[in-house]
Amino acid sequence: MLSFSPLMLIDAGLRGTLLALLLLLSIILLRDRPDLVVVKAGVALCLGLCVQVFSSTPAFEEVVPAVWQVPLIAISVANGVLFWVFVQALFDDDFRFRPIHGVSWCVVMALTLFNCLVVAGSASIFAPAMMGVQRGIPLLFAILAAWAAARSWRTDLVEQRRRLRAFIVVTGVAYTLIFMIARLGGQHGRLTATSALADVLMLLGIIAVITYKILMLGNLELFPALHKPPAPDTSVTDIDIMQVTRVSEKNLETDAADTHHLNALQTLMQAEHLYRSENLSLASLAARMQLPEYRLRRLINQALGYRNFNSYINAFRLAEARTALTDPARRELPVLTIALSSGFQSIGPFNRAFKAATGLTPTEFRKQNMAES
Repeated sequence: MLSFSPLMLIDAGLRGTLLALLLLLSIILLRDRPDLVVVKAGVALCLGLCVQVFSSTPAFEEVVPAVWQVPLIAISVANGVLFWVFVQALFDDDFRFRPIHGVSWCVVMALTLFNCLVVAGSASIFAPAMMGVQRGIPLLFAILAAWAAARSWRTDLVEQRRRLRAFIVVTGVAYTLIFMIARLGGQHGRLTATSALADVLMLLGIIAVITYKILMLGNLELFPALHKPPAPDTSVTDIDIMQVTRVSEKNLETDAADTHHLNALQTLMQAEHLYRSENLSLASLAARMQLPEYRLRRLINQALGYRNFNSYINAFRLAEARTALTDPARRELPVLTIALSSGFQSIGPFNRAFKAATGLTPTEFRKQNMAES
């Protein structure tokens, strides 16, 4: 008969708190923006973690027959895939689910089910390798998640989201690594009562901080707006500058310096066409304007409504490309030439950005507009 020690009772209480917090986080995510991809990915991860938290309870592992635990173990291992997808969706406003995401989750589920039902406990020479792969899967996807978050770190203009990005990546990888090692050292891959308590404490701390940050950030900072900022006109006028200045005064606690820098930024882009420069980066633009990077990020994000530096620069490039593609005098000019002259470094990124912005390929866009002219 199972006896409950004080340690087990504490563990159960913490798990109950963590389950309630995960459900609360799901409600928060679903509250205002249920159609967003990041919300769907976040809720899926929260529900997967609920299964993991419940099924990894020492008392549950000890009492419930092993065969009944197999589906729950598979879901727990596949949470690594959901973490990877969630991180991508959280920090890339243009993220969309792709077949590789669903296939990865299904493959991990199938591998774990096969290992637990067939390989575990067998005398096969491949058993240690197969089980090693299963236990390494969460770490692999944690590393992929860290890479996905780090690759767009410099271009993220939302300061509070940048901090949340660092916290999620560091703690997510650390948590995965620590408890992968703990399970490798445990009997039959199970955590001891002490390590299980440490597991739930660490996960509770991570989820509590994320929930607090999301509550503090709100939809404005964390999630993209329902409507993207308008594409800038490639020709600047005094009226354009006045409109931008009014926007900045509304969205920023502006002073004369902010207004001056905003006007200077618009001049660099619209009059000097700096967006055409090869390898233009936030750092190089900040150096050109003699501004700290954090102030330039704040200026572009809060005054102009852009959440990513590449999106801001590409808006100018795409505006110029659209003008060229609708100009009868440049009817015979190759699309590649237009892409390169607009500031894109190759045809692939140009085609993808153009299709995402207009719903048409550059060639389709040109044909449609030439036919209508």
